[in-house]
Amino acid sequence: MASGGRGAQPVTAAVRRALAPLAAEPATSAIVTDFDGTLAPIVDDPAEARAPDGAADLLTRLAVGYRVVAVVSGRSVPFLSERLFPPGQGGGNESGPGARLPSVRLVGLHGLEWSGGDGEVIAAPGAEPWRSVVSDVADRLSALVPPGVEVEAKGLAVTIHWRRAPRSAAQVAGLVSSTASASGLRTHPGRMSVELRPPLEFDKGTAVRQLVAGCSAACFFGDDVGDLPAFAALADLAAEDGMATTAVAVVDGESAPAVAAAAGLVLSGPADVLAVLGWLAEAAEDRDGA
Repeated sequence: MASGGRGAQPVTAAVRRALAPLAAEPATSAIVTDFDGTLAPIVDDPAEARAPDGAADLLTRLAVGYRVVAVVSGRSVPFLSERLFPPGQGGGNESGPGARLPSVRLVGLHGLEWSGGDGEVIAAPGAEPWRSVVSDVADRLSALVPPGVEVEAKGLAVTIHWRRAPRSAAQVAGLVSSTASASGLRTHPGRMSVELRPPLEFDKGTAVRQLVAGCSAACFFGDDVGDLPAFAALADLAAEDGMATTAVAVVDGESAPAVAAAAGLVLSGPADVLAVLGWLAEAAEDRDGA
């Protein structure tokens, strides 16, 4: 069953205070968000995840006024591009993933993939040699996992989901642990899932640092433990550079407590996220029209 489908709550005074530095100076501010559980509700079948109608248009509006607008996800860049900006929607060059709206940056696989301005998908340094290893691991796990467990092959990473087979969690954990030891890949926990990625020092924190460099203010919306490095990066930037930063946790009944604990602001699902992003878009538009 999908989560996060309820109607949005009003944008509160606490939200406005927390994000006031971005709304005040959009031309030097960055808005970065996760996809699953943040823009898009969590669903039983990961292949069926969709952002609500209007999410892409909202990102486009934000990109007009803010210095940086980006989606940083564990999904691949082609997946994000297809779900957010499918062919035939939006203007500009439609030759490849991420090409239709180059002002909205797409960062996939926790920083292992980036969208290029001409539609190409750019792999992080050192990642490509691991592609065949990940492919072999995905094939091996697909043959071994119990019924109901989904193996999501993503090129440079593979995620194993047991949401539709929760009793298989322990068996999956054993398979993944032995596979990681044999392949050299690292394991990363998620929502009723675990991911295997190359042993490279890229995560959502390194991606956020690169995206928001030079900004006066930045925020990140995330819902899972994989988003904690992004929250930590914002905290470090606030301490090191005096950047005004806000980590926004998007939580529901299955969220790890550490996510809300690490955030400066807590929302209750994608509907609330879209409401807040809409308010930020209006703030930038009001400044342009003033």
